[in-house]
Amino acid sequence: MTVEMPTDENPVVVVEGDCLDVLRAMPDGRVDAVVTDPPYGIALSSHGTWFRGMTTIAGDESTAIGQKVIDQCHSRQWPVLAFASPLKPWRGDWRQALVWNKGGAVGIGGDRATCWKQSWELIQVGRLFPEVYGDRDEAVLEFPISPSLSRHHPAAKCSRLMRYLVRKLTRPGDTIIDPFAGSGTTGVAAIAEGRKAILIEKEPKYAAICRRRVAEAMGLGEGSLLAALQPSLFPEDSP
Repeated sequence: MTVEMPTDENPVVVVEGDCLDVLRAMPDGRVDAVVTDPPYGIALSSHGTWFRGMTTIAGDESTAIGQKVIDQCHSRQWPVLAFASPLKPWRGDWRQALVWNKGGAVGIGGDRATCWKQSWELIQVGRLFPEVYGDRDEAVLEFPISPSLSRHHPAAKCSRLMRYLVRKLTRPGDTIIDPFAGSGTTGVAAIAEGRKAILIEKEPKYAAICRRRVAEAMGLGEGSLLAALQPSLFPEDSP
């Protein structure tokens, strides 16, 4: 397997395949950050209101695949940021844990009679990031979302949050890898913030969504007229 690296002319590369195989095939070129949302190992069977019937996430029966990928990235000295379940955080030596507060419009699952809404997620930040850029912000990240976010993927991430994380942990022109790309929000955020990205996605239907969203986002940036005309790229920005 040959993995194409992103360029200025083609800043985001979408690779369809098993992430462990793809990572092993990657050259030893510069990788500035791994920003990803591995399967949490919670056997998610449905999420949000935009999916009809039962929706599952490949590999979500355990944390094994996510931990293997994180360990491999750490072994290659790549800085890692990984979303995680508060009940099953990733093993390893992490610098910090952040909290993403998603707001009260989501988190309605679980036992309504005995449990609070699970309206937040954990974000683990590795020690290899050289710097956190910009102001010293609070570790609770307030990015409210609506159930419509899951129209692309049952565990889609907020584009505003992903753009924020990209800005805080990388510099313009840096290369980001997302081994569990899902619907490609990391790639859309990378394009909007002037970064490059390699998106790896095993499931063909989501890889196709990645390619479509990346194609739509090419050339879009902060304040772009085209960005204003393409609300489908950022459906969760109005929760």
